[in-house]
Amino acid sequence: MIKLVLVDDHELVRTGFRLILQPQLDMQIVGEAGSAEQGLKLIRELKPDVALVDVHMPGMSGIELTERVARARLPTQIVVLTVVEDARFPKRLIEAGALGYLTKACASEELLTAVRQVAQGRRYLAPAVAQQLALATLDGQESPFDALSGRELEVALMLVRGKPVFAIAEQLHLSPKTVSTYKQRLLDKLGMDNVIALAHLMSAHGLIDQQPSGHHELLHAGAVVPT
Repeated sequence: MIKLVLVDDHELVRTGFRLILQPQLDMQIVGEAGSAEQGLKLIRELKPDVALVDVHMPGMSGIELTERVARARLPTQIVVLTVVEDARFPKRLIEAGALGYLTKACASEELLTAVRQVAQGRRYLAPAVAQQLALATLDGQESPFDALSGRELEVALMLVRGKPVFAIAEQLHLSPKTVSTYKQRLLDKLGMDNVIALAHLMSAHGLIDQQPSGHHELLHAGAVVPT
């Protein structure tokens, strides 16, 4: 029996997963979470075989959850689900420790195949993503975000969602000074001088689904996102 935990901040998405997974005789949903923080707690407590994890959630992202599960050497395998197909993003998630990567547009049969394969310790990538990864490797394509550490990428994702430094520090259990250091370091690595430029770059490379709603007016007005 494959024990699963669902981690997605959209209840409708979790409901869709349940409708697909619950009828399977070899699968059992043992827990659900609406945030990565709750998801990590459930994974530590229940130690499921597989966790289906959304990348883009308020607070801690799926990247950080994946890294923490890997660092803690927990037995749970992570399957990431997102709307982003850009090859560079799954590359970072694979490096973080995810064993599966699917887009939310995948068919139900593909989701079931991925869960079963990952539960056996085998990697599963959506075909379109696997092809992009292979082509990117052949073409020697590189993303500027490859230069960032997992923590720097996590801070970058929070920054472009409009979170101020003190809120990021509280979320990640770091000091504001440490977060400010991460912020400056990642901006320097990317050759950026403000968060708006960072948001444009992340959107262009598929690391965020779209320009965060809170930034639309700021972008049009040419204002600086408060940090």
